[in-house]
Amino acid sequence: MKIITIYNNEKQLIKKAAAGHQEAQKRLYEKFAPKMLGVCRQYVKDLHFAEDVMIGGFLKVFKNLGSFGFKGSFEGWIRKIMIRESISYIRKQQFVVYDDDLYERNEIETNTISTDMDVEHIQRLIDALPEGYKMVFVLYVVEGYKHQEIAELLQISENTSKSQLFKARKLLQEQLQYQNIIGYGSR
Repeated sequence: MKIITIYNNEKQLIKKAAAGHQEAQKRLYEKFAPKMLGVCRQYVKDLHFAEDVMIGGFLKVFKNLGSFGFKGSFEGWIRKIMIRESISYIRKQQFVVYDDDLYERNEIETNTISTDMDVEHIQRLIDALPEGYKMVFVLYVVEGYKHQEIAELLQISENTSKSQLFKARKLLQEQLQYQNIIGYGSR
């Protein structure tokens, strides 16, 4: 039996999906869903709710697929939708508090995390952060957004974004130090 490739490239697949072809939509979903679930999971603690957010995000992706102008990465475009969906979900579920304390320019010690630490443990530590800290931390550290972009996205000031990041890092370092995962001082 000879297998024939239905779609030669991603651009053709996107155009077919935008035209409403279900097989093309299914292939796009299958290609990007694992990565996008990971994106949603960074913001939403519960895996089942993260899946719901991802599915809602894909509904928006397919609804707005015609507006994708093939400028830049398609995966990046989907990722932005997933981030916005995750933030929207969090806002609807609970009141997110941002601490408006002035950003302190204290240097944070650079420490190395032991190589045997697993990703799931780190994710649990990030999940334990207050929601405001967590959103800014993930947007800045994981997604690579700048403070100005975070401020616009979350409707907060740049100083609040910087303060949230500083405090999130400090809490994470304290947790890691408490668990003896990173060392401080001389040995």
